[in-house]
Amino acid sequence: QVQLVESGGGLVQTGGSLRLSCAASGLSFDSYVMAWFRQAPGKEREFVAGISRNGQVTPHADFSKGRFTISRDNTKNTVSLQMNSLKPEDTAVYYCAADLRTDFAVITWEVAYDYWGQGTQVTVSS
Repeated sequence: QVQLVESGGGLVQTGGSLRLSCAASGLSFDSYVMAWFRQAPGKEREFVAGISRNGQVTPHADFSKGRFTISRDNTKNTVSLQMNSLKPEDTAVYYCAADLRTDFAVITWEVAYDYWGQGTQVTVSS
């Protein structure tokens, strides 16, 4: 079956960096758009960044532009999120998600995504 397994979360101080990774199995990875979402306590889940099947289209949420970078390796079935200059408001559970597509669009709405990981906690201390 399809599995998305996130790793790399943890506790970091303000201004620090983390690199999240998501390992996918049980699917034809290059047929899927991959994305990162996050959910903070008491808030709805929100789009962070996505990457098209070929890696050429990489929309980022406004709050992540200039600080976060999404990438993928289709040879290793992995997607990563490099997060720099972290702020306390970045504290959340971060989820990896996969959207089966035949084009190279990236949808930012969570309802479009077919598979989800279990999430990894990111905590940024002030």
